[in-house]
Amino acid sequence: MTLILGMLLDAILGEPKWLWSRFPHPAVLMGRLIGWCDQTFNHDDRKGLMGFITIAALCIGVGLLGWIIQLAPGYVLDVIVVAILLAQKSLVEHVQAVGDALRLSLGDGRRSVAMIVGRDTKEMDQSAVARSAIESAAENLSDGVIAPIFWFAVAGLPGLLIYKITNTADSMIGYRTPRHAEFGWASARLDDLLNLIPARLTALLIWTVTARPNPKPIFKDAPLHRSPNAGWPEAAMAHGLDIALSGPRSYDGEARNYPFVNGTGERVLNADHIDHAVAVLWKTWALTLGVAFVAMILI
Repeated sequence: MTLILGMLLDAILGEPKWLWSRFPHPAVLMGRLIGWCDQTFNHDDRKGLMGFITIAALCIGVGLLGWIIQLAPGYVLDVIVVAILLAQKSLVEHVQAVGDALRLSLGDGRRSVAMIVGRDTKEMDQSAVARSAIESAAENLSDGVIAPIFWFAVAGLPGLLIYKITNTADSMIGYRTPRHAEFGWASARLDDLLNLIPARLTALLIWTVTARPNPKPIFKDAPLHRSPNAGWPEAAMAHGLDIALSGPRSYDGEARNYPFVNGTGERVLNADHIDHAVAVLWKTWALTLGVAFVAMILI
């Protein structure tokens, strides 16, 4: 019941600005804590060890916090925490905003998509803007919705909070930069491990709601992606919408010649394709809610 109510509350309210403009979001607090750890411990010859100890301590700390919260009578607080740490409505809003902006002009589309992706956007054409938004939709559906739901179902609030702190750490210190190659290694590998099942589960859910006849192309194309996990929801979205995703792009002025996922799919994309991706986000959410409801009845 807690999970179902949390999903519904998140889908209805999302991230209300009136609340998070006055108080820091828990994800922001996690980010500040990780930033402090980075500044405090990432500066000696034992960066790898210190990075391992850091992510272990963070996981133990938030796991204990989740256990303490669960001790509170009733389930209202649990529902609120679940709703806050899910990102269905905010994901939909951010992705749809790109489609709405792209309908106004290419420049508006570029500015909007720059808010949700880390790649260079100034030279993007219409297809690249739409492709970037759809890729973000697929990847963040896994990271921001399905994975948190999965780990809550497996281990309650401790599991959910451990996943969120790990995912946040990976986004901040998990990149293979000179500064974080050693210190963030443990966080990045733990994030890969925690997303191993949810990423493939997300692909299965997308494949189900898009009613594609054969899942084999997903298994073929997912390994083409640079990420061991993100390729699964992205491949499922690409084949579900019959479009080509991934492909060449630029980061910090450096061109990356990544292969296309579903390279035979449509490559000329527009705001309508973003609308279709948003519809898939809601259908996947609805299917997940249905599975959770059935599981609640059976268990």
